[in-house]
Amino acid sequence: MPKVALYNKEGSQVGEIELNDQVFGIEPNESVVHEAVVMQQASLRRGTSNTKSRGEVRGGGRRPWRQKGTGRARAGTIRSPLWRGGTIIFGPKPRDFSYSIPKKKRRLALKSVLSAKVLDGELIVVDELSFEQPKTKEMIKVLEALKASKALVVTAELEENVDKSSRNIPGVTSLGATGLNVYDILMHDKLILTKEAVAKVEEVFA
Repeated sequence: MPKVALYNKEGSQVGEIELNDQVFGIEPNESVVHEAVVMQQASLRRGTSNTKSRGEVRGGGRRPWRQKGTGRARAGTIRSPLWRGGTIIFGPKPRDFSYSIPKKKRRLALKSVLSAKVLDGELIVVDELSFEQPKTKEMIKVLEALKASKALVVTAELEENVDKSSRNIPGVTSLGATGLNVYDILMHDKLILTKEAVAKVEEVFA
């Protein structure tokens, strides 16, 4: 079982914690991680682009000139896709880009990025993380003590005071253990987990 140092909020090591091999000690599968990231990015697309089709564009009710005898090409409407101000051929319409991959792949992708963080020494486990009231300065102190500037902070349940304290810090995101996802882990240099969050993640994915 992989072992990592256990820190307190002041950045001092207070012990070690053993991590579950099935969650934090597997061989990372890059192709599955790629699939999971592409799926998540597709789900984030708004898909609100809209262009006008022949039935929606205004004007063009009559021929601009007669069919024969002018020497010009035949034209049935000034709203042809070939004309300026005309309609768009096969243009984008509002649509849902989201799709899903199998649950086993999603779980494998998450375990792969967690294991990669352990291998790269980018996983930090703290014994406890909470604040009496939201204080951005306090959160900055904790991050400086842990030497983590761009970090994903994960608590067992989404701590409101921790979330509000980290909300205004560029590059820092706060999540509950149930909201842990591949994309956010990859987008942050460090992953900070509380001891309780580690137990919850292992309980779900082991």
